[in-house]
Amino acid sequence: MSAATPAKPTEPWRQRLIRSLLYGRNVDRAAKARARVGLAMLAFASVYALIGGRLVMFAIGADAHGARRAAAQEVVATARPDIVDRNGAILATDVKAASLFGEPRRIIDKDEAIELLTATVPDLDEAEVRERLRTRKGFVWLKREVTAKQQQAIHKLGIPGIGFLRENKRVYPTGNEVAHLIGLVNIDNQGIAGMEKWLDNQGLADLHRAGFATDRLQKPIELSIDLRVEHALRDELLKAKEKYHTKAASGIVSNVKTGEIVAMVSLPDFDPNNPKEAHDPDRINRLTTGVYEMGSTFKAFTLAMALDSGKINLNTSWDARGNLHYGKFTIHDSHPLGRFINTKEVFTFSSNIGAARIALGQGVEAHKAFLAKMGQLTRLRTELPESAAPLIPRRWGELNTVTIAFGQGMSVAPLQAVMGINALVNGGYLIPPTFMKRSESEAAAMAKRVIKTETSDKMRFLMRLNAEIGTAKTADVKGYYVGGKTGTSEKVINGRYAKKRVLNSFTAIMPCDDPKYQILIMLDEPQAIPETKGFITSGWNTVPTGGKVIERIAPLLGVEPRFDLPPAERLILAASRTTQ
Repeated sequence: MSAATPAKPTEPWRQRLIRSLLYGRNVDRAAKARARVGLAMLAFASVYALIGGRLVMFAIGADAHGARRAAAQEVVATARPDIVDRNGAILATDVKAASLFGEPRRIIDKDEAIELLTATVPDLDEAEVRERLRTRKGFVWLKREVTAKQQQAIHKLGIPGIGFLRENKRVYPTGNEVAHLIGLVNIDNQGIAGMEKWLDNQGLADLHRAGFATDRLQKPIELSIDLRVEHALRDELLKAKEKYHTKAASGIVSNVKTGEIVAMVSLPDFDPNNPKEAHDPDRINRLTTGVYEMGSTFKAFTLAMALDSGKINLNTSWDARGNLHYGKFTIHDSHPLGRFINTKEVFTFSSNIGAARIALGQGVEAHKAFLAKMGQLTRLRTELPESAAPLIPRRWGELNTVTIAFGQGMSVAPLQAVMGINALVNGGYLIPPTFMKRSESEAAAMAKRVIKTETSDKMRFLMRLNAEIGTAKTADVKGYYVGGKTGTSEKVINGRYAKKRVLNSFTAIMPCDDPKYQILIMLDEPQAIPETKGFITSGWNTVPTGGKVIERIAPLLGVEPRFDLPPAERLILAASRTTQ
């Protein structure tokens, strides 16, 4: 029997061969030596390959893994859809920006790293960077959104454990133009105001968490806003703000048949690319988050209520021979006529006394019910998260009805008043306003009739008559058959009405025989100038401003001019009688 180490029958043939080469007596000694050297080399090569592989994985795998993990949490989770206007113009979009991060566990000399980084990027806070890099975390942000020049300079430093991630950064190409509508996002690309916040509330935040809200899977959000109209409105409001030295200026353009908001501006505004400006309390959106006494604009609701009841008509007479005394309060007109006036004159001369008598004739409960039906007594909800509830009397008595009849003693959001006026002139349908594109058929499906068609005809007639012979004459842009109602409300300062501090408004519609758009202009505390002959009432500032806005936006909205049209009584009322 051979003296060689016997092989177990169950051993694999390769194992038996190696054993034979290394220990077998019948094998040549030189072959044995070569085999042993080869096996040693193979063993060393395997060990070094394993070590090298682990080093490579450590060098590139940790970075890639950390980057992928952070990217999945930060970049994909913050992708947002573009927001565009009704014509496809981009209002908000994402761009890629590099952000600086650190991996504290991988940084060898943290003091050196901090010194180099703060020297290269001076706006880095040394104490903050030191605090973050002293932790045992695997990943920390050091600076979001670094410039390309800063990124290149940091790359050249070659510090292990310092790297960059490409994030989505929200940018607003139009700057201030639609700031209050669009809103803005925080550093993590999460909506915190305006339509940006609405997007997150609609489920975008949930999609982020689920990992589905990637750039490729998101369609642009189409708004009802027309950027061209927005620009023209804002430009004219800026001019008016400067000309009349106002505290603020704001305006809305609304489609009366769909409820779409075509333009909305509130000045002073801010640049959403510079979020710090948005924190200024003077830069709020006065059209949705502010509530105001709308002054004589509310007379339109008072007259519509009475006309719709059938208890009065356009020729009903009202006693305006002297002031109206109610308890210890005296109601007077800005331009006393000292005689009986009819319903048409109550509107065109903006008579407080006439409006008060009309409302009293309807009664407190009827007055409250009508304003509730017109959506004026509850908070208006739209896509914009920012909204304010109206301020109404806790105990609503006859005196409240008297003052609210001409726009004092009750405050609403201006957009809320716009919604109600739309219903007065569009045939009698209350349609919730929207900042999203909406067709007339979609609007009709949610519309609610609130007044009769013939009442709406009469309100359009009154508004056109006011542009022909009343307080809205300076806004009667030829060819567009404009109608309107002015409002001048004294502001309450320290519990008292201040005669020299007013909030002026002008509500216009065009064209009056078949309204398509309503325009609201508001000027806060306009000052008297030589051109206004010392007056600060609405007819001297908001009305001419409204006329300039109409002149610019009518062609953009596709409203074709028509000339030589007959007076309102012949065109509007005659057509109304024919259809009844």
